[in-house]
Amino acid sequence: MIEFPPGLLLIIGAILVPLLPRVVRNAYMLALPVLGFWGLLVLPEGIHFAFDIFGYTLSPVRVDGLSLLFGYIFHIAAAISIIFAFHMKDPVQQMAGLIYPGAAIGGAFASDLITLFVYWEGTAIASVFLIWSSKTESAYKTGMRYLIIQIGSGVLLLAGAILQFKTAGSLEFAKMDLTGPGPVMIFLAFGIKAAFPLMHNWLQDSYPEATVTGTVFLSAFTTKLAIYALARGFPGTDILIWIGAAMAIFPIFYAIAENNLRRVLAYSLNSQLGFMVVGVGIGTELALNGTAAHAFSSVLYKGLLFMSMGAVLYRTGTINGSDLGGLYKSMPFTSAFCVIGAASISAFPLFIGFVSKSLIITAAADAEHWVVWLILLLASVGAMHHSGFKIPYVAFFKYDSGMKCEEAPVNMLIAMGLTAFLCIAISVYPTSLYAILPFQIDYVPYTATHVITQIQLILFAALAFIYLLKTGLYPSQLNSINLDFDWTYRRMLPGLIKKLGAVFVPADRLVRTAFLNRVEGFIAGVFRHHGPEGLLARTWPTGSTVLWVAVLLALYMVFYFI
Repeated sequence: MIEFPPGLLLIIGAILVPLLPRVVRNAYMLALPVLGFWGLLVLPEGIHFAFDIFGYTLSPVRVDGLSLLFGYIFHIAAAISIIFAFHMKDPVQQMAGLIYPGAAIGGAFASDLITLFVYWEGTAIASVFLIWSSKTESAYKTGMRYLIIQIGSGVLLLAGAILQFKTAGSLEFAKMDLTGPGPVMIFLAFGIKAAFPLMHNWLQDSYPEATVTGTVFLSAFTTKLAIYALARGFPGTDILIWIGAAMAIFPIFYAIAENNLRRVLAYSLNSQLGFMVVGVGIGTELALNGTAAHAFSSVLYKGLLFMSMGAVLYRTGTINGSDLGGLYKSMPFTSAFCVIGAASISAFPLFIGFVSKSLIITAAADAEHWVVWLILLLASVGAMHHSGFKIPYVAFFKYDSGMKCEEAPVNMLIAMGLTAFLCIAISVYPTSLYAILPFQIDYVPYTATHVITQIQLILFAALAFIYLLKTGLYPSQLNSINLDFDWTYRRMLPGLIKKLGAVFVPADRLVRTAFLNRVEGFIAGVFRHHGPEGLLARTWPTGSTVLWVAVLLALYMVFYFI
């Protein structure tokens, strides 16, 4: 019998955080996800807490294999992120660090679209405080853009849910087809939060602007909740295969050229999401298992990489690759943990990415999507370049920059150590992960063919990386602005509107003046010759006068609304 809906424990528990003395606050915060995780272990499968409101039936909690897997990793990520943030004393960030994962957990167990919407918006509102807590002008502006986009995603979800209810007569969050406006709007809402191509820039814009600890929280929940929603609502939707393939490949080029290492990881995260979206699009049991497994492992290794870069930023005050180098001498433990994260995202044997990413690539081959299969292989090589080699090399092993600093705080090292342990332990014993996947699986990752093929890919990527470095062809780490699609609405459109305004404003004034003068003259003439009753007697001008007034009115409306 469920006594407390998943996620709600963290949300309600956050209320007490500012009231507690600092000496017990960290222990209290860590206890919440630990208790929540224990609660998941005893949850029976099925629908729980159903109730009627205004004649509608809502079901806040659905427990099955898919929701449980995401519930497990969200609780683990929350606990590790809280440990990483033990040194932080800001109650606003501490409350956001509980409400945000709590809302993501609640969304992963939502059985109806309205409950999903409530938690969906909860993740947006709570997480923005992790960006604003940087307390810089750039963070405030970025946070506002982030909030507008995330809230806009929720509005689309709510509108789609209403239309879906009118069409299907049900608010159940289940598999949908893209055959009506409701599912399409819901699909777009999920796509925004999953950072689909052309909808993705909020991710690279916001994550690097968050606080040192805030970025670790952000990397775990928002996009993974969107992946869960896609897997629940649109499995087997063919268009997702090509959307995911595009997501997997295009961020590689930005990640290689980017100087800000947290932004490199944001682009890398976007690419890893592409693998998961491909898995959802293929929609077979193997592919969906691969999506769930890769989401689980991505939370761990991506969190480990963000934590290592957060520790570097915390100790050095910079995260630009052009300023770093040689930090393995000052931060040996952090550099070792970063290498483990890099090996994991590179899918090196005995690291977690090896046992999860291969499920999706194998599913693409089984479904004979050979072009997509090739794209995923290229994206895997790209991941090795920008996150497997570039991140640890530039931050820790490049030429000595002369920068000296202390090792990361103990709490950060503990959080990174726990995550690194999971990245290795789960890979050594993959059955521990495969046992909680949504579908039964009979897959052996450690075959001679798979191990040899993966080692060949890694060696090829390593040789290419070394060659590009030695020949000077690898992009230099320089402070620069890399133009992405957000340039169109952050720079191009405002500039275009300003230029068009120089034309339309005078035209608008001219049309208004001509139109109003003509109407005023017409009404005055009617009243002068026929009196007020002339209007009732239908004394109207005819012919060219009517046409002229209609044209002026149309022009006025066009200029005014444009």
